[in-house]
Amino acid sequence: MPNYTSVEVCAGAGGQALGLEAAGFDHLACVEWEPAACETLRANRPAWNVIESDLRDWEPAPELIGVDLLAGGVPCPPFSIAGQQLGRDDERDLFPEIVRLAEALQPRALMIENVRGLLGSKFADYRDEIVRELKELGFEHCGWELLNSADYGVPQARRRSILVMMRPEAAFHFRWPNPQDEQTTVGETLLPYVAEWPGAAAWSQHALGIAPALVGGSKKHGGADLGPTRARARWAELGVDGRGLADAPPGPETPHDHQLRLTVPMAAAVQGFPPDWQFQGRKTAAYRQVGNAFPPPVATAVGQAISSALLQADAEED
Repeated sequence: MPNYTSVEVCAGAGGQALGLEAAGFDHLACVEWEPAACETLRANRPAWNVIESDLRDWEPAPELIGVDLLAGGVPCPPFSIAGQQLGRDDERDLFPEIVRLAEALQPRALMIENVRGLLGSKFADYRDEIVRELKELGFEHCGWELLNSADYGVPQARRRSILVMMRPEAAFHFRWPNPQDEQTTVGETLLPYVAEWPGAAAWSQHALGIAPALVGGSKKHGGADLGPTRARARWAELGVDGRGLADAPPGPETPHDHQLRLTVPMAAAVQGFPPDWQFQGRKTAAYRQVGNAFPPPVATAVGQAISSALLQADAEED
């Protein structure tokens, strides 16, 4: 399968970009405004073209026009309950910028990720407006889909809305990815991170469920904890203290009955990041990058579906 090209916007710490890379996409640019997240991208992928900019101020270079895929995870607060669901009236809503860039870049496909709240009836008219504007630019609507990360190898019940639109010749071939047959548990995911702890095996056998969605919060709200009261209660059922993060995993001297807390690398593993992905910045800033990320395995699954559709369209053209 050939490698297709992509431009990633609102790239964050690279969850979607990393997943699309695994699906065979070569990133021509990764646009992100948060300095710590940009440092994470540069530290892990020095060859990537990381552009540190507010999306509203970014004008694509001419060589990016005609890219195969425009992808991104626009800010979630305008559509989340925690963000008061102000939608288009929220200054953080960047969907208009996606439409602007779709016109400027003329990609063959778009993949935009957001919170599940965007699919609520409250935003039905806004979703229709976005689709209508993109159709006017020559794209076909492949659908808004709600995908649960737990269905794609991520040990977390993280449901995200995904919009895919493509040029008509490729849209005809697009099919949403099928869920995997088995889910991955928190215990089996995190066991390698706590292997030196004498209580690791017993804890892992207890933590056989799926975690609630990690919450990264924003600079204005939230710290380095695993979410609101309900989420922390679910973490407690898995043998994890969700009231904060640890600086290091439990070691050989840690008591068997230790109440486990996640480290930033452990939280990243729950999001589906590989162990070698290093987050830059202090603990809270690094965890915020993790908690706000789009799980790479889900991006890979959708990216492979997009790549397959493009490939079939190219084969028909040949």
